[in-house]
Amino acid sequence: MRIAIASDHAAAGLKAVLAGWLRERGHDVIDLGADGRASVDYPDYGYAVAEALAEGRAERGVALCGSGVGISIAANRHPACRCALVSEPLTAALSRQHNDANAIAMGARLIGEEMAKACLDAFLSTPFEGGRHQHRVDKLSKEFA
Repeated sequence: MRIAIASDHAAAGLKAVLAGWLRERGHDVIDLGADGRASVDYPDYGYAVAEALAEGRAERGVALCGSGVGISIAANRHPACRCALVSEPLTAALSRQHNDANAIAMGARLIGEEMAKACLDAFLSTPFEGGRHQHRVDKLSKEFA
């Protein structure tokens, strides 16, 4: 699977760990930065993940910042992105199963490496259930006036 991953400076370390872990499992990882501790703006990186999904360069996205909140908001500003903020595997699985999330966000200051891996594993291994959920997901892309 092609997976886009990005973070701000607060989560660059977790991003490196997760990118390596994904590669070890045979995934094609598109690392969109940031790569160091120099202060950067999380909206730029959240939007980069969403753009990679919208353009078809990635099938799934991972967005990381200190809390996960800011970068998830940024990613979700793009209409092609359904990014779920997760902190444990059940929510990660349900975000796929019920909401057809194509990206997840996590907070590096709030989640450990092993829990982040467990969330990512649940997210990537759970299919969208469709059925009764499909019309609800369709509404997420509808423009409201």
